[in-house]
Amino acid sequence: MGYDFRKIESKWQKFWKEKKTFKAENKSDKPKFYVLDMFPYPSGAGLHVGHPLGYIASDIYARYKRHEGFNVLHPMGYDAYGLPAEQYAIQTGTHPEETTNKNIKRYREQLDKIGFSYDWDREV
Repeated sequence: MGYDFRKIESKWQKFWKEKKTFKAENKSDKPKFYVLDMFPYPSGAGLHVGHPLGYIASDIYARYKRHEGFNVLHPMGYDAYGLPAEQYAIQTGTHPEETTNKNIKRYREQLDKIGFSYDWDREV
């Protein structure tokens, strides 16, 4: 019997999403802690290896601070209003709003599959 990682990952990702495990509460007696990653440019068909490489370290730190008893706010967002988004739209011959929304959706799917502990209620 092999390790069915797809089954186990989907089980826990579903649990985290339903229970809002990583949501930072506004009213909490716990000390506050804030972890912010650099936002990706949604200017391509998906994440590249450099995105998770940087996000893994901050995610580990956010989880560690939660373990220490902190109320950790760890949001994610997208730098969607710059030249990279415009250039991608020009390359694909598509309106920037359309490519940006499509790419944000794809990035979110990929970030969720990796299993990062973002507070998606605070998406920027």
